[in-house]
Amino acid sequence: MWWLASLVVLILAGCSSSSSTAKQAAEPVGPEVGKNTNPVAKYIELVGFRLKEKSPGHIVVQFGVVNHSEADLGDLKMNVNLRTTASKAGDPPVLAFSANVPALGPEDLKPVTVEVPSKARVYELPDWQFLKAEFQITEPK
Repeated sequence: MWWLASLVVLILAGCSSSSSTAKQAAEPVGPEVGKNTNPVAKYIELVGFRLKEKSPGHIVVQFGVVNHSEADLGDLKMNVNLRTTASKAGDPPVLAFSANVPALGPEDLKPVTVEVPSKARVYELPDWQFLKAEFQITEPK
């Protein structure tokens, strides 16, 4: 029975080391995301992240921005940090970037595409289901 416990520990150790390698390889350089003090932030959701590689060192991030309110929010600017669903406090984001969102109407969804410089290759980054976004709206204030 002790060998079964040892096997489980080895498997878990192998899984966790591969995810930390991807986090270290990314070394994102981008804007910081702090506490969201903008009152409209509670109505905004970032969804459907897709990562593509334009060329080595250039990741294209596509996602949707949803306005869950019944208000016309207009154009938004935001800083975004993409993290893994398993990341802990203090872990660096996988990717960090600024995004401009075209005018968001009531209960609207807008697609956004951003090119992000990255040392990581797209195959080293987590799949969409293992990504979570943190954002801070910088404009309008």
